[in-house]
Amino acid sequence: MDDVVRSDLLPSWARIRPLALAVFRDGPRILVEDNSAQDRRDYFYRPPGGGVEFGERAVDAVRREMREEFDAEIADVRSVGTLENIFDYHGRPGHEVVLVFEARFVDASFYAAERIVGTEGAGIRIEAIWLDVSRPLDRPLYPNGLLELLGDSSS
Repeated sequence: MDDVVRSDLLPSWARIRPLALAVFRDGPRILVEDNSAQDRRDYFYRPPGGGVEFGERAVDAVRREMREEFDAEIADVRSVGTLENIFDYHGRPGHEVVLVFEARFVDASFYAAERIVGTEGAGIRIEAIWLDVSRPLDRPLYPNGLLELLGDSSS
């Protein structure tokens, strides 16, 4: 117990961040945010979603995030599992507990779109693409363990 640090004594960047992510499937494809359109130093894929706010259930957070980011209503939301992501991002440590959900878009036109454009936060443009996960990926897919978790949930 001597190694445990009280989170209220840590700076905000050093606290565990709860995330709720939505996995949308279309055959071998899943929807992922494509951060290559942004000015970043490293590129990766991640399903859409975001932080869970205090007092908010994760399932409600994922619905809210889809409304806020893509103006999309979703249905058939179900929990797939939880992943823990401990990482280093641009020299700063990060720690996330990621609640993963599967869902479907109410508006079927999302499945036909090559690129889905939205906004997050203070009007920051985000783009999502359909990624064929049956093929080798050209960059990492986060959180680590996602494909294995999705494989376990396909029954």
